[in-house]
Amino acid sequence: MNPKWQCAPIMLSGNTDCYQPAEQKYRLTRGLLEVCNEFNQPVGILTKNSWILKDKDVLQEMARKNIVSAMVSITSFNEDLRRIMEPRTTTARQKLKVIEELSKAGVRMGIMMGPMIPGLNEHEMQRIMKAAADNGATFTAYTFIRLNGSIKFLFHDWLYKNFPNHADKVWHLIEQSHDGKVNDTRWGVRMRGEGSIAEMVAQQYKKYGKLYHMNAEEWSLDTTLFRRPGEQGRLF
Repeated sequence: MNPKWQCAPIMLSGNTDCYQPAEQKYRLTRGLLEVCNEFNQPVGILTKNSWILKDKDVLQEMARKNIVSAMVSITSFNEDLRRIMEPRTTTARQKLKVIEELSKAGVRMGIMMGPMIPGLNEHEMQRIMKAAADNGATFTAYTFIRLNGSIKFLFHDWLYKNFPNHADKVWHLIEQSHDGKVNDTRWGVRMRGEGSIAEMVAQQYKKYGKLYHMNAEEWSLDTTLFRRPGEQGRLF
């Protein structure tokens, strides 16, 4: 362990899901969680997959110490759309089951809605938030689609291949939400967009968050329990 490490919550799955299919064989995430549990290192988790339930035992132990929280990514209840947007991931109903099981085990659960794509899934925000709240989620976040770098070309091909009848509309709505472009690197704007469409999504998020009591309380994971190897004695 780096002796200079100052305890702060770490995030699993900021870029790549920590519950990839390979996790079933290699159990790397499980190993990370066990180490974090041993030394009381707080962890936040974001996943699209139900394999997280295999680690319910260690997550429950960590939850008792308030050193873990988890978010499940839900983008749509339309299974045809979900399979196209997020192939090889868990269905929305299975994700709700994850929220229910882990929240009953004491884990603080939330949802990530992202990306919200105007003309494809932004209209589902209320349904997603209500279903998540009904199953035990207490906090939420969302991102508005932005297409930086080569992602722009990949998304364009994907969009026109899968939704040829209204791809033009979706593309133009994205442009309208990023000052005439589809990419955005501006801090404070890039994840939310701007303009009438982005503002409508933001207002819906605020309205339904309040309605379903999401983000209703301030909380943070406990960093005071953290210890380094060899420091067990100071706990007694």
